[in-house]
Amino acid sequence: MKTTILIPARYASSRYPGKPLVELRQGDGSFKSLIRMTWEAAQQVRGVDAVHVATDDDRIRAACEDFGASVLMTSRDAANGTERCADTLDRLEADLIVNLQGDAPLTPPWFIEALIARMAEDTKAAVATPVLRCDRRTYDMFVEDRRAGRVGGTTAVFDARGHGLYFTKEVVPYIHPDKVPAENIPVFHHVGVYAYRPDALRAYVGWPEGVLERNEGLEQLRFIENGATVACVEVESRGRVFWELNNPEDVPRIEAVLKGE
Repeated sequence: MKTTILIPARYASSRYPGKPLVELRQGDGSFKSLIRMTWEAAQQVRGVDAVHVATDDDRIRAACEDFGASVLMTSRDAANGTERCADTLDRLEADLIVNLQGDAPLTPPWFIEALIARMAEDTKAAVATPVLRCDRRTYDMFVEDRRAGRVGGTTAVFDARGHGLYFTKEVVPYIHPDKVPAENIPVFHHVGVYAYRPDALRAYVGWPEGVLERNEGLEQLRFIENGATVACVEVESRGRVFWELNNPEDVPRIEAVLKGE
């Protein structure tokens, strides 16, 4: 199964303009851009035939080419990363397209490898995406963001077969503060990575934006609203802290992880 990783990146983020080019302090004190860190994370994934950045912005293109990345320019009309991936289909030779969003440089390679394996064995799944059971630190960050009025990470709810039922910016299921268990917290952090079959991407751009997608601002809900099977693949952190860069407040969180704090 020929697999390509695409890293969709746009400059005009409503919550954090210029986010892909934000410089983050590494553990050794040096700085790297968010998009470069994500590109380097993609290079660690086994079983991948090609990696490209997909963008409509010349500033991002120039920065990526400076560190040796392959870049595919896309339409400015793409409403989200999934549409941006679909825009590259006629330039790809792939049986599986992985969307590694440019704000998730802490994504471990085994998360993506698990998606590739799931799509190879589950022929009914149109899309696969990782979910990670929250540890107490991550759960507390979710709750802290909500209390502060920030929209941060996403949680996922899925059925006994691992098929997605809903994705939301809220913390679901709700747990009373006095009843949060010390272990096995039943809240799953949705990791913003997707593996699509080409036909699923072609179908996606033919569907209109749905009410759930519009209200939540979550592109994957278009698949759910149109009855496509989204396989939620539970992955293990193996001691690694995972968090996306959604807001400026996330920069020190990620830099703390890079420093080993």
